[in-house]
Amino acid sequence: MIGKLLKRFATVGRARTSEDGSIVVEGARKATGGKGKARIVMTMAVFFGIFSTISGRLVYLGFQTPDLSGGPQSRVTASRPDIVDRNGEVLATDIKTASLFAEPRRIVDADEAIEKLSTVLPEIDYEQTYHKLKSGAGFVWLQRQLTPKQQADIMQLGIPGFGFRTEKRRFYPSGETSSYIVGLTNIDNQGISGMEKYIDEQGLSDLQASGLAVAKDLRPVKLSIDLRVQHVVRDEIAAGLERYRAMGAGAVVLNVKTGEVVAMASVPDFDPNNPYNAQDKDRLNRMSAGLYEMGSTFKSFTSAMALDSGKATMSSRFDASHPIRVGHQAIHDFHGKNRVLSLPEVFLYSSNIGSAREAELVGIEAHREFLHRLGILEKMQTELPEVARPTEPKVWKQVNSFTIAFGHGVSTTPLQAAVGCAALVNGGFL
Repeated sequence: MIGKLLKRFATVGRARTSEDGSIVVEGARKATGGKGKARIVMTMAVFFGIFSTISGRLVYLGFQTPDLSGGPQSRVTASRPDIVDRNGEVLATDIKTASLFAEPRRIVDADEAIEKLSTVLPEIDYEQTYHKLKSGAGFVWLQRQLTPKQQADIMQLGIPGFGFRTEKRRFYPSGETSSYIVGLTNIDNQGISGMEKYIDEQGLSDLQASGLAVAKDLRPVKLSIDLRVQHVVRDEIAAGLERYRAMGAGAVVLNVKTGEVVAMASVPDFDPNNPYNAQDKDRLNRMSAGLYEMGSTFKSFTSAMALDSGKATMSSRFDASHPIRVGHQAIHDFHGKNRVLSLPEVFLYSSNIGSAREAELVGIEAHREFLHRLGILEKMQTELPEVARPTEPKVWKQVNSFTIAFGHGVSTTPLQAAVGCAALVNGGFL
């Protein structure tokens, strides 16, 4: 048996006897050691190859543009022109902001991704976001218009499949002060009200769609308002609203020689930088979009109409000594003089009876024609989209003409009434 073993050992290596009498096969040890080294080298080569492949893939993906097909059109280049007041003070301008998107096809664990994201954006809707991340789409928006801190915090989370796109958003330095005039843009930087909407309708939206709305090529849009006067007007009507506990208040300041609106405000208003309540039913520009019976302000138009018709002069006299009766109704004066009044006195004493007599002198059709010619009963043509159409009776009867003479029975906007009054004091130019 020993002889057979020695013979086998001899085939693989040289055997020798150690000091303690054991047999040592040197060739076998050397052969076994060589195979071990080869296995180690081979294993290292395999692992090196795997890591090289992974690293190469990561580098490759790093240089690739994310697949955004099917996602919303980017408005990165969709710049808007600044809006400034008559002195060049900025009322609206573009600022850059980051928006968060995801590529659901690359999301490994949607639950983990949402859990991490909620640490930065606690208000995010879990169920809605989960459906987005599990949709398998190439692109979905997760949150638009982040703050720089939110962007930095999300980047620190290192969630695979998340990314950011730089977008433009609108910033309004004057806040509520000129909100109804300047208007608003939506989340895609498109004008939806006020001058912002007007600018889009003048061709800006077409420039944006064609990619030609580049900031350096867009000249500022200068308005007629003076921000200093606008601040004063807005502060005054806000104080009046609180003092009288009113539902709303408004005011307009016009240049009667040019028709320019120097200031116009309405309250309650909203902050265009945070327009969460802009769609509330009490938020409207009462000066141009609100319709009201303008009351005694119409008496100035009635007296002007009487003079313009040629049927009355400054010395004409009107009997206001007793009420005018129409059917079962009677027209009275609030603080009547109970006597005959001259045309200037009808205006000075704000006589309902005298105004009705003036309208009676001119006639129903001429009365209606004059107010239309003055623009009081026509929809105003101005840049603001929010302009209401005045209302009037379909058929004017004598009683309608009487009540309209002192401002009841038709509704118009305060802005139109102011424009009409401007024409009365600037030499007759509308």
